[in-house]
Amino acid sequence: MSTVAVTDATFDAEVRNSDIPVVVDFWAEWCGPCKQIGPALEELAVEYQGRVKIAKVDVDNNPNTAAGLGVRGIPALFVFKNGEVVSNRAGAAPKAALQSWIDEAI
Repeated sequence: MSTVAVTDATFDAEVRNSDIPVVVDFWAEWCGPCKQIGPALEELAVEYQGRVKIAKVDVDNNPNTAAGLGVRGIPALFVFKNGEVVSNRAGAAPKAALQSWIDEAI
């Protein structure tokens, strides 16, 4: 697996303090649209390796970070650059749309 599992406890170290931009996927095991974009995010993690980190936060097990960012529905995707949110979007999208969004944000 090329994506990085992030928890409330590791969020600052893995995301906010990252030297490269980070795409964070807030998801849950029971979420159909989350499962739908999962394979695309795995592929993008490989394609962007070394340039962009793709992180996944399970909102059921790590509710504090999601709540702190105002996540109300999942999947919710955020791009962090230099520790700050530079873009966010909600809902499933095809790989090409996700790639375009990431490219614009970084």
